[in-house]
Amino acid sequence: MTTDDRDSVERVLACIDRTELVRLTQELIQIPSVYRPQEPGGNEQAVAGYVADYLSHHGLTVQRDEAAPGRLNVWAVFEGTRPGKTLLFEAHTDVVTEGEPASWSQPPFAGSVVGSRIYGRGACDTKGNLAAAVLAVLAIKRAGIEFPGRLILCHPVDEEGLMLGIKRFIRAGHAQGVDAAIICEPEENQLCIAQKGALRVAVRFTGRMAHGAMPLSGVNPITRAARFVVAVAALERHEIERHGRDPLLGYPSLTPTILRAPASGEPQLNVIPAAADVALDIRTVPSQSHAALVARLQECLDWLRADDPLLHAELTVLDDRPCTETPRDSAIVRAAADAYRAVTRQEPRFNGVPGATDGTFLHAWAGIPIVTTGAGCRTVPHHADEWVDIDELETTCRLYAATALRFSAEG
Repeated sequence: MTTDDRDSVERVLACIDRTELVRLTQELIQIPSVYRPQEPGGNEQAVAGYVADYLSHHGLTVQRDEAAPGRLNVWAVFEGTRPGKTLLFEAHTDVVTEGEPASWSQPPFAGSVVGSRIYGRGACDTKGNLAAAVLAVLAIKRAGIEFPGRLILCHPVDEEGLMLGIKRFIRAGHAQGVDAAIICEPEENQLCIAQKGALRVAVRFTGRMAHGAMPLSGVNPITRAARFVVAVAALERHEIERHGRDPLLGYPSLTPTILRAPASGEPQLNVIPAAADVALDIRTVPSQSHAALVARLQECLDWLRADDPLLHAELTVLDDRPCTETPRDSAIVRAAADAYRAVTRQEPRFNGVPGATDGTFLHAWAGIPIVTTGAGCRTVPHHADEWVDIDELETTCRLYAATALRFSAEG
């Protein structure tokens, strides 16, 4: 890094205001953005509108697009002083449910500051990191430095669901020309260069309603579903034995997350339901084949059916998210690692993402190299009392800004 480059970094970092970062994080948390389709306005629209207005107020060119009715993607572009590479910062606007508010020590949508932490749903996943990305780009703008290239702030909806937002962003052509992306997620500022793949699978078991006192007059889908869940556990053990532990991603998993009977309507203690649903959240490592896994699940159903002609089941793949991996010698990984050294005076920590992110599709569909990093303890998302450490969040903002500078400087 030249003297001019170091001077630019210092000028940019001096424009990062900790108080502004805390305030913006709080304001984002205070706008609930849980997707609740049964409630009027129960989606990301309010926070998307707030982000759009904030970016526009600070002089960025802002665009909006509906990924689904009432669910707005928002993105903004900062144009540098001359042509160069394009770096995208991605941070979603939706958050998961807060659950039971009484289980929180702080109100889930207050954005309370307690000691060195900001509490609230989305504090670390990922509204704090969204704020850090926004202020990192604004710091580059405010510093008035020579900056080659473009920076895009991309804030899609539905990352916690089927990732409709980023899929729409890519399909509409808005990711074209992007050279690399930083995926802003809670990773304790580790540089995550791999992500697990994900399969979302649903299986509907169809039986025949009957009185619970006369079970032989019906067909119980619950016992059939239970046998399938046991078979899935055996398949998971087989996959772990076969593929072992990936150095960055750990072990693969096949996790039943939903067992519902009846499949719809109210259950009743003395009624055998007509149908039962099982949902699986499957996380994979690069050595696994998603097509082969789906075939093995179907084989499990076929084996069970061979012993039980009354078993009727239909398997549906709801979503298929491939593993991703970015080489350590790629430009974005080198830039992020150099930024980490410059900001922290320490060597970067490399890791993998235990789940999938919007970066999955930026990488798999658009061919964009990605690094996933940001503030927040990796085990805190989706818990009650979600929090982010303010010091760590400030470091994240500085890392984002320094990464953008280093990436652009490579030409």
